[in-house]
Amino acid sequence: MSNASTFIAKSTIKAGDLDHRRKINFNISKYNAAVPLGKQQFGNVMLARERAKNAKWRAIENLDKNLEQFEKLITARGAKVIWAENEEQALAAVGKICKERNCKTLVKSKSMVTEEIHLNHYLEQQGIESIETDLGEYIQQLDNEPPYHIVTPAMHKSKEDIARLFADKLGVPGGLTPEELTLVARKTLREKYIQAEVGVTGANFILCDVGGIAITENEGNARLSCAWPKTHIAIVGIEKVLPSINDLALFWPLLSTYGTGQQITSYNTIVLGPKQATETDGPEDMYVILLDNGRTNLLANTTVREALYCIRCGACLNACPVYKNIGGHSYGTTYSGPIGKVITPHLRGMNEYKHLSYASSLCGNCTEVCPVRINLHELLLENRHEAVTEGDSTLAERIAWKAWKTASLNRKMMNMGNGKMKNFIVNNVFKGWATHRANLNFSQKTFNQMWQEKN
Repeated sequence: MSNASTFIAKSTIKAGDLDHRRKINFNISKYNAAVPLGKQQFGNVMLARERAKNAKWRAIENLDKNLEQFEKLITARGAKVIWAENEEQALAAVGKICKERNCKTLVKSKSMVTEEIHLNHYLEQQGIESIETDLGEYIQQLDNEPPYHIVTPAMHKSKEDIARLFADKLGVPGGLTPEELTLVARKTLREKYIQAEVGVTGANFILCDVGGIAITENEGNARLSCAWPKTHIAIVGIEKVLPSINDLALFWPLLSTYGTGQQITSYNTIVLGPKQATETDGPEDMYVILLDNGRTNLLANTTVREALYCIRCGACLNACPVYKNIGGHSYGTTYSGPIGKVITPHLRGMNEYKHLSYASSLCGNCTEVCPVRINLHELLLENRHEAVTEGDSTLAERIAWKAWKTASLNRKMMNMGNGKMKNFIVNNVFKGWATHRANLNFSQKTFNQMWQEKN
């Protein structure tokens, strides 16, 4: 099946799943209640969002210089920077590092970019045990599922679902409380930290003026993953650059407020390299893999470039009526929701993923809630336009729109068919509308005809 037909099949099933809708609406309702409280820390939240967008604009417009400055500064402290043009190069780099260190166990913190390159699957093929240490990601790994959501990977699961999963996979008693389940995971994961030769993290931001990466989290697992094993590998998308370390005072609160409704997350860490001679803690070796993997396609597209401003807060997913009905897994991509629909066609091919840009009501709620004010709904329209201009539309679609345009620009043709004829064509020839909706019912006369009769 094509990606489009798979998407339609999955979303059709999930849209009718009332139990799924109950769970996701419950979790998003808690998020919706928390975010307004988090926003109270800003004297002028719109001004904060505008400043954040301007900062990301400066970062992306000077991306080449910023990344080179970052590399120069962090390598001066002993870290090694690897430039990966695509998924294969990134995986090969991780595989080489792990082989050199005879790695058998690897711990990793939550990272969407490692999901993007399918790191766990690759490591499994290399005979390396890769353990997700974020609780939500760990739950998804136990259930052999990818993340459901950018920020809260197991949002679609209830506490009863997780209790059954732990009982099945870990052999613990059934019906444990969330607190008890967390302690079970903590005990299991702490043992893995001790065993691991290599730790992998992502990064929320690249700080080019100091040569460091910034990581924000609520569980402390990222700190353990980068500090406990002897080797730390950070895999980061090249778009994560911030112009200055001082921008964190704006971006960390914005990310936490729009991500979870908190004023600030529990753990906020800046990593400037491996353990220095004067330090007692930290990894002996640190590698930073800067991943392109299609991001320069977005960079080259001046219209859609602002999608690179995304700070991965997940707010647009929580606001999207389509996401709330079909769920994260229906998209069949690493990045779901409005931001996923915008960037995936450019990261993985417009022809294969143009259908995602049509899975939108264009209500604009995603743009309304984006902390860096990305015009997401307009970019979805731009993707549709590009798909057509690049010739990725079907012959039937081109003929249909040509006929519509011709008829719409000709008053005699508009008045020619009565309501009965128009109803037949729309509801029987073009069947897409009526598949899940009531039939359209055109007026027997056009407005033009009624106006002429009246006057």
